[in-house]
Amino acid sequence: MSDRDQVLLGKRIRDLRKARGYSQEYLAEISGFHYTYIGGLERAQKNVTLANLIKIANALEVGVYDLFEYTKLKSSGDKKSSDIEKIIDVLIKLPSRDVKKIKDFVYNMFEEKI
Repeated sequence: MSDRDQVLLGKRIRDLRKARGYSQEYLAEISGFHYTYIGGLERAQKNVTLANLIKIANALEVGVYDLFEYTKLKSSGDKKSSDIEKIIDVLIKLPSRDVKKIKDFVYNMFEEKI
């Protein structure tokens, strides 16, 4: 799995967990893992096996395919999609604090259009 995919998978697990109101500790408990493992997955610091993904998906009450739903950017092959993909690739490599700065900048710059 590429670094980008690992980061997106971790973010997707975090988003699903938070949407259900679960803490990392609770998700770890109901899926049979230690909370530090869940944290490592969410931060893309741990690799994951298919067997473990199945356990996590079951604990989140979703299909394994739902954990990969982040890949559904409309890849129509147009310039806009390509540019978005390039921006995502750059953002994934940045520390969280820099991503937040960029997000704040973009929201401020385009707040009338968003």
